[in-house]
Amino acid sequence: MIKFFTLLFLFTLTLIAKEFLLTIDKPFDSILYDVTQNYDDTVTAVGFSNRYKKGKKEHKVYTDPFEYLADMNDNSFGKKSILVNIDANGKIRYEKFAKIADFNEAVSVLKTPQNGYFLGGYTFNGSLLLAKLDENANTLFVKKFGTKNYDRMNALVKLSDGGVLAVGSSTTSRDLYDPMFQTGLGLNDIFLTRFDENGRMLWSKKYGTEHDDSAVDAAEANDGSILVLAATTYDKHHDVTLMRISENGNKIWLKHFILDTFLTPKSLIRLHDGNFVAVLTQKNVEGKKQIRLLKFDLQNNLLLDKTLNTYYESELNDIKEYSNGNFIGAGSTKDRYNTDAYITILDENFDMLCQEHFGEENYDLFNGVTILRDSNAMAVGFSTPESSQVKHMFIAKIQPDCSLAILPSQPVKITQKQKTSLYKELQNIFKKEITNKKIAIDRNLNVTLTAPELLFEAGQSKLNDKQKRFLKDFWSKLVPFLRKHKDFVQTLEIIGHTSSEWKNARHFDERYLNNMDLSLKRAYNTTRHLFSNVDETTQKMLANMLKNSGYSFAKKVTFDKKEDRKKSRRIVFSIVTK
Repeated sequence: MIKFFTLLFLFTLTLIAKEFLLTIDKPFDSILYDVTQNYDDTVTAVGFSNRYKKGKKEHKVYTDPFEYLADMNDNSFGKKSILVNIDANGKIRYEKFAKIADFNEAVSVLKTPQNGYFLGGYTFNGSLLLAKLDENANTLFVKKFGTKNYDRMNALVKLSDGGVLAVGSSTTSRDLYDPMFQTGLGLNDIFLTRFDENGRMLWSKKYGTEHDDSAVDAAEANDGSILVLAATTYDKHHDVTLMRISENGNKIWLKHFILDTFLTPKSLIRLHDGNFVAVLTQKNVEGKKQIRLLKFDLQNNLLLDKTLNTYYESELNDIKEYSNGNFIGAGSTKDRYNTDAYITILDENFDMLCQEHFGEENYDLFNGVTILRDSNAMAVGFSTPESSQVKHMFIAKIQPDCSLAILPSQPVKITQKQKTSLYKELQNIFKKEITNKKIAIDRNLNVTLTAPELLFEAGQSKLNDKQKRFLKDFWSKLVPFLRKHKDFVQTLEIIGHTSSEWKNARHFDERYLNNMDLSLKRAYNTTRHLFSNVDETTQKMLANMLKNSGYSFAKKVTFDKKEDRKKSRRIVFSIVTK
């Protein structure tokens, strides 16, 4: 079995906050077009990236330019199809480049029942490619097909028999007797090819009007027939053509919609109810792009026609239906200064429930979207950083309210430099208390109450009024610090301490155990006071980091090797970092 891809582990991953928004940086343009979910809940996206290298024989002197070019040629370099696998934590498990000669752009990825993939795309020279991969991206078969003219694949559609339909366009041979033609003979025609699950070509045919036609997308109906969405252009017209064919590729009907406005077809899906939705881009009278959605049935009856008049110029490149009948659309939106990747959620009547923009101050968009089993969605495309012309692969996990999904909590290892920064911040927050010798803070982030009025009397565990008043102000400063740095704080340990004496105690164990109980009560009462001075939301946050401890007199305060009993009866707040 040949390897379809070479494994690439070098990548740069950028996480924006803790939200599931990733960019994969490459030295040259890299774009993702389509995405699917795997059975282990990872996702796989496909597109293209560029790979370049220096010549292997730089010391060699060339006298023949063709010899030089041949020596530099390597099918594993140049513009190549790429497959990216991402886990549920937003980590890239691997990237793999196509090793098939001239497989320059992969435009579609489909899941197989064996957890492998169908991959569709095309080459620079106008050939079409279909590959079937196993779950590890090893090649099961590769089919190179098309006409002698220039062909382009725009989509790969999964069919109910396990096979696929390649959807795209082909320049005409201008031969009326070519058996591939069903209708039309423009400069470009709709080009469809059907394969079974083993890669056997069942049929390959051309269709269209007398104008230039290009199939954009297709969807299989419940009865096995196929609906095709195509663009038709001529003169200054940009129209839409809808077509229905049988499972054998015979035309059932073809409808060319001629309107006064500029229309560009983008996507077509079959709905749960058996009807279909086509996504179009429409220009209004001001030349501003707007989203137009058509819902229709098998007999070409229009059920719903709606234009989304967004504030900014917007268009959708892909759309999917949720199980509740709502839709998620992915595309782009453009204001005066830049273009952002765009997400919108619509109800069953195409009324907008929410919308959101993503990206930097440059040019960003989403090409494809898929709905995941947890009802979130994954959108892919490209992002162009500010002050750059290089496109980077762009991946976002979207919740049903248009917001970004949150990445699962990741272990955080704080550095010594970060810990020092926290220490300095605490010193600044409690500058007044330190100056007035109310507390002391060490570099291990231990905060000790030191003022005489904040210490406990012998045998006492309840807080007095002075302690309560001080601690109330103390909490108002400490809690915001903990909330701000909760990703770095593992534990807030409230530690009670005692002096070593115990009235009438005769033995060491009696003194130690009684003081242990006392130290724990001091820590508990301090925690109880904390909870009585914060709201429930803060209580829940603190509950994940609080710990009460009692040291008895194990860490008593000494001076000149003698115990300072008064200073030993104290509370220490120890902030333990991750």
